[in-house]
This record gives sequence, structure tokens and C-alpha cells, in this order.
Amino acid sequence: MQGKQIIRSLGFKLKVKRCQWICGLLILSLVIPACGDSKIYEWHDTQGSEHYSDQFNVNAKVLDIKPGYEFYSVKKIYDGDTVQLEDGRKVRLLGINTPEIQHRGKQAEAGGQEAKAWLINKLRNQRVRLELDAEKTDKYGRTLAYLFTENNELINLSLVKQGLATLSIYPLNLRYVNDLMTAQKQAEQNKLGIWALADYAVIPFSQLTETEHCGWMRLSGKVLDIRKTSRFIYLIFSDQSDARIDSKWLSLFPDIKSYLGKTLEVRGWPNRREAHFSVLIRHPSAIKIVLR
Repeated sequence: MQGKQIIRSLGFKLKVKRCQWICGLLILSLVIPACGDSKIYEWHDTQGSEHYSDQFNVNAKVLDIKPGYEFYSVKKIYDGDTVQLEDGRKVRLLGINTPEIQHRGKQAEAGGQEAKAWLINKLRNQRVRLELDAEKTDKYGRTLAYLFTENNELINLSLVKQGLATLSIYPLNLRYVNDLMTAQKQAEQNKLGIWALADYAVIPFSQLTETEHCGWMRLSGKVLDIRKTSRFIYLIFSDQSDARIDSKWLSLFPDIKSYLGKTLEVRGWPNRREAHFSVLIRHPSAIKIVLR
């Protein structure tokens, strides 16, 4: 059934009493997303009666009907990318990562307190709504979501724009990936937030040591070889270092062979096994070609 037919079937072309059309608008808020660009018009006749229709009238105005989002107060902010809602749900912001704050024996990372303070200030006296993506929860049971304020500000994106968060894309959670990538590129170019901190300067793989703190890092090296296993594609920088790409996400990347001989900057968390370092790459946003 076409959008206009659906709206007509709901009786929006009839005169309605105020209590009736309030109920009707609630129903309409559910119908509009399925009807594409359909508009509902409101006008008053010479007797002052209210009319509603999907047909334009010269005296009409377009009703501003917002979808039926549910908003929540934020009960607690753990750090720059994790909050707890009033209903008890713990929410991890999708697509981003902010530096760690000191907790449970973990060392604080540069920029972590700044990200948390920004989020506390931003969400003070605010309510938020959630948008989910392909994955609904993580292995810790946290809800994975994009967080919006009542002013429709996407908090995940704002953190990246401020340079307070970096991208951490987990396919297939890709709803806002292009916006996030653009925001990070601009923040990096303008040296905002962590992009101005010496703690996150690029380090050659060759300078990593066995005692290196392996938080989020920017590492560089020349791809000397490319190797494949049943699960991973390995970009080999040396006998002691590589970046590995999960084969199931290979379609998101350019031709892997195009990386051979290039100097790359890879962004992520290096895993260390004895003297060998490896960075897991889930999305091409974590790779930057430095020299061709």
C-alpha cells in the first residue's frame, strides 16, 4: 500500500477533535518512516476547525512530527566512550575509542580525562536516545550504540571532531563510518586533541621494545611482504612486526597487493608475543599510506 493510501486509511483527511488528532499524530509518527517523503499538512477553515491531510492546501503548514524516539537520562559516565543510562543499561559508543582513564589497575592514558570531562559537560542536564547497528551488544554485555542528544547531536561524531576520540570501526557496524572518517581526517589535519599530543606521535615498528606499553598506538613501517593464512592476511614489516587483516573483511579494503612496498601508518593495539608485535586491522580507516 502506498504511503498516501496508508495515511488516508488512518483518517487524517477528516476533521478531528483535539484529543483525537493527538492520538492520530502518535500513530502517524510510526507511519511516516515507512512512507518516505510524505508530508502531513494542517490548516484551519473560516470557522476555526482544524484539518489534516496529505494533500497540500494554500493555507496549510507542514506538521513537524518527530519519530517516536525514547529518551533517557544518563546515570553515570565511566569514561569518554562508555555511559550508563537511567534504566541500568551500560552503553559503549560505537565506532570510536577514547583513551583509558585510570581504573582497575590500568594506567591512565593521555587525553582520557579530557574526553571524560567533555562528555560529562556535554550530557549534563541532557537526555539521550540510542541508534543501534548490526551488533547490539558486545562480549561484556554492553549495549553498542550511537548516542544522540535531544538536539540531534551525534556524540560519537562530536568526540571525533574534537580530537578526543579515534576511530575504532568493527564491521559490520558501518552506519556512520563515512562521517566518522571525515571528522577524524579534519581533526588530525588541525592537530586537535590527541593529534597534538606527543604520546600519540607515530613510532616506527622497529622502535618497539618488549617493555612497551601496548595501548592504542600509531606505528609505521614499510610492507616487505604479504602472507596469507586461512584466517588472516599479514602485512609484514619485519621478522618482528606485522599487521593482520581478518579475511572475512577483505572486501572492505583496496587491493591488498597495492600495499606491498608502501610505507604505512597503522593504528591500533599491538599484541606482543615475546619479541613479536602484531596489530589487528578490522577496517581500512586504520591504515594510512605515508609513502608510495
